Amino acid sequence: MRVISGSARGRRLLAPRGMRVRPTADRVKEALFSIIRSRKGSLEGMRVLDLCAGTGGLGIEALSQGAAGAVFVDNHRESADLIIRNIELAGLSGKGKVLAREALVALRELEGRGERFHLIFLDPPYRQGLTAKLLESLAASRLLDDTALVVAEFASGEELATTFGILQECDRRRYGDTSVAFFQTVTGS
Repeated sequence: MRVISGSARGRRLLAPRGMRVRPTADRVKEALFSIIRSRKGSLEGMRVLDLCAGTGGLGIEALSQGAAGAVFVDNHRESADLIIRNIELAGLSGKGKVLAREALVALRELEGRGERFHLIFLDPPYRQGLTAKLLESLAASRLLDDTALVVAEFASGEELATTFGILQECDRRRYGDTSVAFFQTVTGS
């Protein structure tokens, strides 16, 4: 697993042993960021939230491509420690904050602090209904910038609605066992 472009291009990131974490494959990450750039243009100055971050690979990629800062959330202490190490390995210390919390708890905490994000990644464990719960919570929160883009990874074959409050699906792709849905905020909803 490596950073595919930007200031940390080519740097290898650490991944834990075992199957608890599913790092996004490099080819999928490359496709995701191509779609993100086609929809958002440059990532310069964006605030990023990486939920169920695992290794932090997606948020680190966004930082490498110019995002101003990122918050990484994972409820496993081992993953949180690994994300800190990966941020350092990518030479991006000071641009990322790591919260070792359950994702829904972290969303309430971040909203209470008045945080807002332009780009949000969520990659919860598959087939547990967490993707829909997180999208519902995000849509009902004040965490989304008016032009926010939410990128949700989930198991291919898993049902996922196309609308969650102010979030409307604008694209969906399948990469083998992984599907990715892109949601944008819709004003006036």
